[in-house]
Amino acid sequence: MVSTASTMQVLGSKAPAFTLPNTHPRSGGATVSLSDYADSKALLVAFICNHCPYVIHIRDAFNAFAQEYAPRGLTTIAISANDADTHPDDAPEKMAEEAARHGFGFPYLYDEDQAVAKAYRAACTPDFFLFDEHRQLAYRGQFDASRPKNSEPVTGIDLRNAADAVLAGNAISGEQIPSIGCNIKWKAGREPDYFPT
Repeated sequence: MVSTASTMQVLGSKAPAFTLPNTHPRSGGATVSLSDYADSKALLVAFICNHCPYVIHIRDAFNAFAQEYAPRGLTTIAISANDADTHPDDAPEKMAEEAARHGFGFPYLYDEDQAVAKAYRAACTPDFFLFDEHRQLAYRGQFDASRPKNSEPVTGIDLRNAADAVLAGNAISGEQIPSIGCNIKWKAGREPDYFPT
């Protein structure tokens, strides 16, 4: 299993705007935009997918985290940008099934042309981008130290600590550990310049 690390985008970067279709069955096919959440105290954009073992490893804990922190003012949005032609398990209809099966408490958006993933400089699944109330990047890094083949428990402690700080209006240390996962499955000719093919 080859692993890829997040690019560790520059802290303080502004959240790129997006409008993407929501595959979650409760959405009724509506689109979701960054601007829909202008009043949220904090925003977490997570690049995930259905098939990646790194995502599967934390999936339930991540969903629980998102639902636990929502009442505190953290909006969570998940995006899949994988090429569904080469990875049909990540196609929109499969995403809808995944959201329903696991009771996702957040929108699950499909970035078909991969432009949003490139704007965020996403590289792997999972890849987390936590923004403060001004939509400036405060944290990008791992959920926690647990991986599919190690014995670390899945706690979400790194992301929890970051979210706690952002929601309290406190600074977060710039010493952040990259997320590790499967590389985003780029379409031929769509590979970003920041990520080797």
